[in-house]
Amino acid sequence: MLELHCHTTYSDGTLSPEKLVAAAVKAGVQALAITDHDTISGWDEALTAAQPHALEIVPGIELSTVHNNRSLHILGFYPDADQLRIPLQERLQGRKRRATAMVENLAKLGYPIELPSLGEGMAPGRPHIATALWKAGYVKSPQEAFERWLGDDKPAYAHYEKFSITDGINLLRSCGAVPVWAHPYLFRGGAVETVLKELVEAGLMGVEVYHPTQNRSQTENLKRLCTEYGLLMTGGSDYHGPAASGIESSQLNMLHLSLDLLEPIKDAAASLSLKTEIGDRSLIQPLL
Repeated sequence: MLELHCHTTYSDGTLSPEKLVAAAVKAGVQALAITDHDTISGWDEALTAAQPHALEIVPGIELSTVHNNRSLHILGFYPDADQLRIPLQERLQGRKRRATAMVENLAKLGYPIELPSLGEGMAPGRPHIATALWKAGYVKSPQEAFERWLGDDKPAYAHYEKFSITDGINLLRSCGAVPVWAHPYLFRGGAVETVLKELVEAGLMGVEVYHPTQNRSQTENLKRLCTEYGLLMTGGSDYHGPAASGIESSQLNMLHLSLDLLEPIKDAAASLSLKTEIGDRSLIQPLL
């Protein structure tokens, strides 16, 4: 009934916010987080689409950071949109520069494509480039494009621009968002236990314990670590919608997560917002 990790066409999803909401309602989801990569542009459409239904929209984001020269994603739940929108502009520009670099790398390799034209507030990513390669006839599927050219350390790959886990967590917390490490076992820059300790020291508040790529043993280990560090537990299907090739890697509501996971996140977000408000007030000196 709970989905805390979903993408729309504003980043690398294949469904618009409106269509994602419709699919979530059909799948029996009762609370849906919109967590596009480095953009919050899909929130308003999702909120409007959800109004006629008994579906709660959880405002969120999946922020791209770099740790140990590898991409590390941090989910943020309930950020203040007004505070986050301006800082995200630089993150979006960085994504565009990275996508352009990969397109240039492909051209040098003999596979010229045009970067898909995206609207305002949309975040380009490797799936967009993979789809363009597929449509150009260079590969039989977008997945093949990753395997040959776009995967980490493949010939056309370009690294994210430097944005540390400390920078990312500080940005989220300063905007009232609860920072959560997304799909820990997909990270390739260090052991989960070691990296989690570094993230906690940087201010992390939760871990995505439930994810389709994590097996039972990994899930149980993450639960144990959350108990050890006093962290929140979240989960989601990381749903990107039906892929361009007609294949779905995950399904909405496939994990059957309880809504009970959401209340502690709401409480943590409310506490962060209160601390931020009190901090802002303390900066104002009384008139003497």
